[in-house]
Amino acid sequence: MLKSIDPLLNADVLHALRAMGHGDDLVLCDTNFPADSVARQTVLGRLLRIDNVSASRAARAILSVLPLDSFVDKPASRMQVVDQPNEIPQVQREVQAEIDAAEGRPLPLGSVERFAFYELAKKSYCVIQTGERRFYGCFIFKKGVIPPDAA
Repeated sequence: MLKSIDPLLNADVLHALRAMGHGDDLVLCDTNFPADSVARQTVLGRLLRIDNVSASRAARAILSVLPLDSFVDKPASRMQVVDQPNEIPQVQREVQAEIDAAEGRPLPLGSVERFAFYELAKKSYCVIQTGERRFYGCFIFKKGVIPPDAA
């Protein structure tokens, strides 16, 4: 255990979050996502896990240490519901609330068609699979920067 670090952030996840650079993408996915096969194609090349928790709880842990990119319009995106791209399932509303809380302001999720999401995921830095069993619990977060202390 570490002070001020969410206990869900295991050593492998913390290592990946620290190793990521500005603009790198992280995929947070549910249990139905083809996580292992996609993760093998990422920069990290292996699957990471935060098991037995919802997507929103995992997002809260990740966003407690990961800044979102302020240089792009949509630093966080969700997987669209097939044939209903404007539908926002409860799992996505919950993660949206965690993003807004972490950022201290509303920061609407971008929306990515399912197969386009898979292709973006393959180009990401890493994939973190959660215990989320609800459909469409899949997100992409783009890492931002932490500014220097004011002089």
